[in-house]
Amino acid sequence: MPAIQTIDEVLEALDGIIKQAEENNDTAGYFAALYRKVTARVKQGIASNEFEDGARMEQLDIIFANRYIDAYVAWKNDEPVTASWQKAFDITTSYWPIVLHHLLMGMNAHINLDLGIAAAQVSANNHINALQNDFNKINFILSSLVAEVQNELADIWPGLKWILQKTKNVDDFMVDFSMQLSREGAWNFAQSIAGKPAGELDTLIAERDVRVAEKSKIITHDGFAVSLILGIIRLGEHGGIKQKIEMLKS
Repeated sequence: MPAIQTIDEVLEALDGIIKQAEENNDTAGYFAALYRKVTARVKQGIASNEFEDGARMEQLDIIFANRYIDAYVAWKNDEPVTASWQKAFDITTSYWPIVLHHLLMGMNAHINLDLGIAAAQVSANNHINALQNDFNKINFILSSLVAEVQNELADIWPGLKWILQKTKNVDDFMVDFSMQLSREGAWNFAQSIAGKPAGELDTLIAERDVRVAEKSKIITHDGFAVSLILGIIRLGEHGGIKQKIEMLKS
């Protein structure tokens, strides 16, 4: 795949992943559909001068997106990927994970690992704290999409919203992996690796990857009661994979 250099090229690449997923009934398309929506919203924010440094924000978005796109392409070619992304891709071959599982696994890898790396990289020789205000604005943008995504998930399975409201364990499960909390952790990680020499940087990223991959067990290894509820949700989800992707990207 040619090097991606603009947000429009990011959107085109995501469209390609989504199209491939729809054609192949691949649940990997769920996260790609959500991520395209996020990227389009960031592009809109740059165009309307919502960020202090629009050019820097576009570079952050491109670096960030490339980590996901490169991982996806490598996975499809049976090449090694980070442990965090491997965990996310592994569940795409299983029937039982609900749409929410797929989204949270993608968010875990991309936000908790990739975002901090991208933020540190785009800061280069500049002090990373200069990025914080714009980083927080992205945080707000992503957090504002959570309610929208929950409504889309409720369209896929109407009982989900009621269960999320009434079942404390499931609700905590959702809150713990909200975009806002994940991005706060990503900022702390970015600060910890900014300006580190290559060898030390690689070690810190590898250590972080192990922790993020381990954290994914919170998503995939639920207690019996939660697993039963999520199993009922899975059986009751409306539409096939293509239809669910369409709902998420609309």
